[in-house]
Amino acid sequence: QVQLVESGGGLVQAGGSQRLSCAASGRTFSAYVMGWFRQAPGKEREFVGAIWWSGGSTSYADSVKGRFTISKDNAKNTVYLQMNSLKPEDTAIYYCTAQSNWPLSRRPDFGSWGQGTQVTVSS
Repeated sequence: QVQLVESGGGLVQAGGSQRLSCAASGRTFSAYVMGWFRQAPGKEREFVGAIWWSGGSTSYADSVKGRFTISKDNAKNTVYLQMNSLKPEDTAIYYCTAQSNWPLSRRPDFGSWGQGTQVTVSS
């Protein structure tokens, strides 16, 4: 089992930037895909992006492509989500997940998930 702890959320103005972190511990991660999802009030959890722990390939949702970047620090077992040009519609709780499958599942009972961190973008 992988334990995940997100940090870095908060309030930011539209057009601004914010970086989220996801610190992982537990099992070795080389076989995992690390993903970011988000959930806004009244909406379903949606895929934001992912990075393969082995190799570093990435994938992004169309809604964030070109604005968000996912990276990792192997030495720190940490995955980052750099968010630029933020929009009010990016407001949501952001979750980090570790799964051994692709595509990633949005089900909270599938794989490992962090507790989430709130990102609020003001207009």
